[in-house]
Amino acid sequence: MKHQKLTAYLAAMLTVMLWAMSYIWADRLLELQIPVEFFIPVRILLAGVLLWILNLITHQKMHIYRQDVLKFFLLSLCVPFIYFVAETYGLQFTDSPTITSLIIATNPLFAMAAGMLIFKENFSKVNILGVFITLAGLWLVTYSRTLTGPLFWVGILILFVAVISEVGQIAFTKSLSARYSPSVIVMYQFLLGSILFAPLFFTKGIAHFDANLYLSWKVLYPTVSLALFCGATAYTSWAYAIAKLGVARTSVFLAVVPLVTGVLAFLFGDERLSLLQWGGLAIGMVGIFLTQIENKKI
Repeated sequence: MKHQKLTAYLAAMLTVMLWAMSYIWADRLLELQIPVEFFIPVRILLAGVLLWILNLITHQKMHIYRQDVLKFFLLSLCVPFIYFVAETYGLQFTDSPTITSLIIATNPLFAMAAGMLIFKENFSKVNILGVFITLAGLWLVTYSRTLTGPLFWVGILILFVAVISEVGQIAFTKSLSARYSPSVIVMYQFLLGSILFAPLFFTKGIAHFDANLYLSWKVLYPTVSLALFCGATAYTSWAYAIAKLGVARTSVFLAVVPLVTGVLAFLFGDERLSLLQWGGLAIGMVGIFLTQIENKKI
C-alpha cells in the first residue's frame, strides 16, 4: 500500500512537470500562428494511437462495458475537446503561459464548490480562507500585468471554462478507474476526442496548410512533445494518481503547476514576470493549498 502511494505521488509530480511544459510548447506553436484547430487534433490523435500501441503490447483489457459508453463520451467531451479548445484560446488571448497555468490551477476551488453545492460536502474555515487567498493572488497577477491585449479578459473567462471542464474530467476518470486501467481510459479519451475535433480540423485546421511550415522541425517538435509527454504520458500518470490517491489529494498538485511554468518560462526566456506578479503567484498557490487541508468541519 505504501509503495502504491509513493508511486502515485511520483506520478502526480511527473504530471505537474509535463503539464507545466505544455503551456510553453503550446505558446510557441501559437507564436508561429499554427491554428489551434490543427495542432490540438494532431496532438490528441497521436497520443491516442501511441497509447493504443502500448495497450496492445502490454495486453491491457480494452473492452468497454455498455453502461460506460456514455461516461467515456462525456469524459472526452470535457477533456480533450472543451478543455483544450478553451485552454489554448485562453493562452492565445492572455499571451501568458504563467497566467494561464495559474487560472487552470484554480481547479480545486471549483471541485470544492461542486462538492458543497451538489454533494453537500462540508469544508473547514481554513478551506474557505484558502478560496479568498487564491482570489487575492489571482488579482495581483492579472492586475499588475502591463500591455494586455484587447482580448485579455476574454481569455481569462475562457480559461475558467477550461477549469470547469477539467472538474468533469476528474469526476468521470475517478468513476471509470475501478474497471479500466489508466492507459486504457486515456486512450479512449483521446481517440474519441480526436473524432470530436475532426470537423474543426478539416475546416479551420488545414484551411491555410503550408507544408514548409507545418512539417518543419519547429512545429513538429512541440507538437510531438505535447502528444507524447503532455498527452499520453501525463494523462496516464494523472489517471493513475487519481485512482490511487483520490480526487482531493490529487488535485492539490495542480497548485504547483503555475510555479513550475513560471520558472521554466523564465529559464527558457519565454516570459518575464514582475516581482509583484511573482508574489501574487505565490499567494495564489498558498491559497489553493489551504483549500485542500483536512480540518474540522465548519
